[in-house]
Amino acid sequence: QVQLVESGGGLVQAGGSLRLSCAASGTISSLSTMGWYRQAPEKQRELVASITSGGSIVYADSVKGRFTISRHNAKNTVYLQMNSLKPEDTAVYYCRSNWRGYEYVYWGQGTQVTVYS
Repeated sequence: QVQLVESGGGLVQAGGSLRLSCAASGTISSLSTMGWYRQAPEKQRELVASITSGGSIVYADSVKGRFTISRHNAKNTVYLQMNSLKPEDTAVYYCRSNWRGYEYVYWGQGTQVTVYS
């Protein structure tokens, strides 16, 4: 019923930029937290950035100063602006929404980001 659809991934040279979007549909709580996670091959999925309904933001140390998360609540959309991309940013990026703590958790299908040097 709840769907999260990521877009904007692709192939980019190191130092370049990409903007990821995640569009949510279905019954999404207005109090949801939205986040971006990534998973590289044979590595654990890790938090990249998250933003609450009130605008509180958390970034992974590895992306601070380079990535910016934002949301447009009226559109149920969350964005991740990625600048100064590095090869180590290569991963599948997933959008997540959760509310009521972790009673409700939904994931998108992921979008591939590949950064080459």
